[in-house]
Amino acid sequence: MPASSDTTVVVTLPDGVDLHARPAADFVRTALRFSSQIWVASGDREVDAKSLLSILALGAKRGTDLRLRAEGDDAAATLDALAETVAGLRE
Repeated sequence: MPASSDTTVVVTLPDGVDLHARPAADFVRTALRFSSQIWVASGDREVDAKSLLSILALGAKRGTDLRLRAEGDDAAATLDALAETVAGLRE
């Protein structure tokens, strides 16, 4: 069994997209497909990326940098999928 890894990536919310209910739900649905523990941070707040309420509580607005961190056997694939999800978010 490979050792788990801790990986971080920074993504930016697209112009015109705030992380409200629908985009946040898309993000969480993607996160739930993976076994890694995943966190998302905005400013000095870091929350569980698999919790819709936590994601909504970040209040992230268009153009905000999000730091995504994953720990687990599929951490790299997790962050790749989440970065792709964020890039494809639409209002």
